[in-house]
Amino acid sequence: MNLSEPFIRRPVATTLLTIGLLLAGMFAYVRLPVAPLPQVDFPVILVQAQMAGASPETMATTVAAPLERRLGAIADVNEMTSTSSTGTVRIVLLFGLNRDIDGAARDVQAAINAARADLPTSLRTNPTYRKFNPADSPILILGLTSDTLTPGQLYDSAATIVQQRMSQIEGVGNVDIGGSSLPAVRVELDPTALFHYGIGLEGIRAGLASANANSPKGDIVAGDRRYQLYANDQGRQASDYRDIVVAYRNGAAVRLADVGEVVDSVEDKRNLGLVDGKPGVILFIYKEPGSNVVETVERVRAAIPQAKAALPGDIDLNISGDRSATIRASLASTEETLIIAVILVIFVTFIFLRSWRATLIPAVAVPISIIGTFAAMWILDYSLDILSLMALIIATGFVVDDAIVVLENIQRHIEAGKPRVEAALLGAREVGFTVVSMSLSLIAVFLPILLMGGIVGRLFQEFAVTLSMAILVSLVLSLTTTPMMCALLLKPEAQMHAGKRPNILLRGLEGGFDALLRSYERTLRFALYHRQLTALSVFIAIGLTVYGYIIVPKGFFPDQDTGQLMGGIQADQRISFQSMKDKLERASAIVQADPAVESIVGFTGGRGTNSANVFVGLKPRGKREPIETVMARLRPKLAQVAGARLFLFPRQDLRMGGRQSFAQYQYTLQGDTSEELYAASPKLLQALQKRTDIFADVTSDQQEGGLESRLVIDRATAFRYGITPDQIDNTLYDAFGQRQVSTIYNPLNQYHVVMEIAPRYLQNPEVLKTIYVSTTGGRARGSATTNAVAGTVAGGGTTTASQASTSGTSTTDTAATIAADSARNAAGNAIAASRGSASSSAPVSSAKETMVPLSAFAHFETGNAPVQVAHQGLFVATTISFNLVPGKSLGEATAVIDQTMLDLQLPQTIHGEFAGAAKSYQESSSRQPLLILAALLAVYAVLGILYESYIHPITILSTLPSAGIGAIVALLTTGTEFTIVALIAVFLLIGIVKKNAILMIDFAIDAERNRGLTPGEAIYEACLLRFRPIMMTTLAAILGAAPLIVAGGEGAELRRPLGIAIVGGLIVSQILTLYTTPVVYLYLDRLRLWVKRRRGGAAAVPAE
Repeated sequence: MNLSEPFIRRPVATTLLTIGLLLAGMFAYVRLPVAPLPQVDFPVILVQAQMAGASPETMATTVAAPLERRLGAIADVNEMTSTSSTGTVRIVLLFGLNRDIDGAARDVQAAINAARADLPTSLRTNPTYRKFNPADSPILILGLTSDTLTPGQLYDSAATIVQQRMSQIEGVGNVDIGGSSLPAVRVELDPTALFHYGIGLEGIRAGLASANANSPKGDIVAGDRRYQLYANDQGRQASDYRDIVVAYRNGAAVRLADVGEVVDSVEDKRNLGLVDGKPGVILFIYKEPGSNVVETVERVRAAIPQAKAALPGDIDLNISGDRSATIRASLASTEETLIIAVILVIFVTFIFLRSWRATLIPAVAVPISIIGTFAAMWILDYSLDILSLMALIIATGFVVDDAIVVLENIQRHIEAGKPRVEAALLGAREVGFTVVSMSLSLIAVFLPILLMGGIVGRLFQEFAVTLSMAILVSLVLSLTTTPMMCALLLKPEAQMHAGKRPNILLRGLEGGFDALLRSYERTLRFALYHRQLTALSVFIAIGLTVYGYIIVPKGFFPDQDTGQLMGGIQADQRISFQSMKDKLERASAIVQADPAVESIVGFTGGRGTNSANVFVGLKPRGKREPIETVMARLRPKLAQVAGARLFLFPRQDLRMGGRQSFAQYQYTLQGDTSEELYAASPKLLQALQKRTDIFADVTSDQQEGGLESRLVIDRATAFRYGITPDQIDNTLYDAFGQRQVSTIYNPLNQYHVVMEIAPRYLQNPEVLKTIYVSTTGGRARGSATTNAVAGTVAGGGTTTASQASTSGTSTTDTAATIAADSARNAAGNAIAASRGSASSSAPVSSAKETMVPLSAFAHFETGNAPVQVAHQGLFVATTISFNLVPGKSLGEATAVIDQTMLDLQLPQTIHGEFAGAAKSYQESSSRQPLLILAALLAVYAVLGILYESYIHPITILSTLPSAGIGAIVALLTTGTEFTIVALIAVFLLIGIVKKNAILMIDFAIDAERNRGLTPGEAIYEACLLRFRPIMMTTLAAILGAAPLIVAGGEGAELRRPLGIAIVGGLIVSQILTLYTTPVVYLYLDRLRLWVKRRRGGAAAVPAE
């Protein structure tokens, strides 16, 4: 059966079908989405909760722990990590790849609702969640600056206008704001004045809450008119609060201005944002898992002009970082590489065929095969990304093979004198099975990739399927369009050159090839004569391949030069905000002064007291050095900033895990108790910091060395004064926690009234001695906390009517007694209080309160406290982050860490594991030998089915060790790590190299069966006659991969290892397999005959 015959005999139909395939591919190309990598993201959800003024330990125990218990019960949660810092908890949930993120979000919301009953009442708002990965880098960074407005006003505009608009855009997962906080009315109290007037801090909180209300007031209906009731019951700015009466003393009003200052400021003054060295507010826009980066950035950019128009005119809104710019540049560079590869492949065919007519045939087949693949990609919902384009670049060397094999065989029959149509029919029929077996066995190589698990398998599935689709399209064209064009275009060489002499170039090429063929013929006879020596080289190649695989430096994914750096500053754990602010300004100035830096943004405050986040944008690659050089140049300069270190690492398109860190790789320690963990992790940290030959920027998120002032309460004495721990905590929170005590409702946003003692009292822990606790206004208890009607609840110390009549006590409550009615006070104060517990003190006291100094029932101790508490699962964890010294591999680093853990002899209760990219590397490297073995078995099975033989597939697979050693030697020579990309190159080599053996063995089997040649004669003739197509296909594959090595530009780091491994493997395998394949064929044929004789079969049976 000749599959090509109907297409050869109907050239018009074949031409139209080919043009249709071309148009379909072009239609699909302009509609394919653009992305840096295939759209494969772990579903990640971030849960956040905030409680102003709370310590990290309080946040971990009262907020993080209840949430973790509920969230940890959600199905398919692969990893749950949390970080508790001052006033903030962030819990990251990493789900399985197959988990629907919307379904996961519903489960998260249900878990948050279930945990609400266990959360503290002082938690102002419910925990919230967002569908994005905080460990990922933002896709767009916007900077807001102004010469006239304050940071608080900038933040207000950013939160009410820009953040709202950007959050609504499709594909946006979260819009984070840094650099300041919302405007607020700040009440800064003088504790000395409070004591002088006998007013407790809880009394001030009650006064502020009662003086600012925005509750329903009803309406009046008069006849046919209705009047809605309003009142000036809400204060909106500081001037509205200064004259609030908070108490009466000796008949005179005590106003808020008498006991402190009231200013228009911000909720949290401990924030700083820098945009290129200028104070400002920064918006970080993150994508939702699964969304397209480039499309999302385009939508955001389209919305920026509208946002600018809505902002005040004195605000400058600029883009400080755009992740899509380098993605577009990388894809453009890769597309240029693809075009160069196509041109080089066509040039190779011209050199060997020496005819423009013959060259035109693969020149049509190769581009149409590539363009036709775009249609398949569009149907499969793939994207134009680096991996899919790399697959098409490699495919140029594959797809030309089929056309060359068919073309060369048809040309051979034409030279033998057959008419063109007859030659096309005969030639296509002869090699049809060869082409099918080559293509199907090549596709079989990628079956293990399709079965790879995890995010790595998902990433390279698109690569494998794209390449397989290109091979299938090429297979169809080689059986249809190529033989049709051969029947129309090819002529005998003598006829083409009749009447004219070939030019000197053609004569030189032909002479050179003839000399090469004669040289191969001589060396082939030598190899066949010394078969044992030749066969020994196969076993040597196998041994060298195994040894080379063991010693080659291994990594996970090539480090990309994306032109962007991210990281942060880590300072002494005891540092104040003022000092931290200075460190950030100095470090930013150093980075900004570097000639390679184009922009820098950074912010500190909010989530951490001793850290800052920094994002650096570099100039285009043509205007700067490689990113490793820039980082190496900045390190010694940044080391001059005393008391702080700035850690930077290149932003990568592939970011694994959900941990935020200041370096690229992580190692996590866990223990049964926090004490054991906190003792063990510094030992590992110090040991790794000493290995400067491998590790750089080694840091830990364990921060338990902050300063604390601990108040040790004498409970018996406190109770004797009528003071409870709850009153003490509330007083301290009022004084030091930037407590939000009331809400100001505006049309566009909600703001808060914040109270604390004046900043001048916050400079020394000795200020605790000036703090007094009022004995009035204790929390209501028991039945007093019910919804009883006002006036029916007896206050503390009051007597009932019956008691009064018997004892002679008046039943008329005094004003002081009513003021002490905690339940009444709490109910009234709750009307305008922010979410949380309301004060039980009287909003306006008329009698001087009893004030007890803290020192009367407590003493103070200093010590260390955690600045940050990290959990993995439900347990305390410490994560050590590190970068690698240039030239060192991740495989070396993981081996050193494993050995260091053994050398330290840490307690058995301490166990560690790699996280993020390092964990994925370990998982993938452990599976690599199995994947290679699976690829070999898949190819063996396909070849065995096609040839109906157990022996011939082994002959074909014997060519592979030479390719393996060639690839490894090339990687070692160029100092390139054996990464996942290099592993893919090995799979490709399995497919490419076996083609040479297939070309030889197919011809030899046919010669034995149809012409009665002996195995030796058949394989010898096959080697010589197939030498030209073998050289053509191999050289085409080499030149198809060569642009991956030499082409620079964005994304070259990903392409180069693939090209190096393929070119190295092809060169070595081409030299060896031309000699080892015929020798292995003869030995295995002898083995087959011996097996036949042992089974009683005929002694002389033609080869299968």
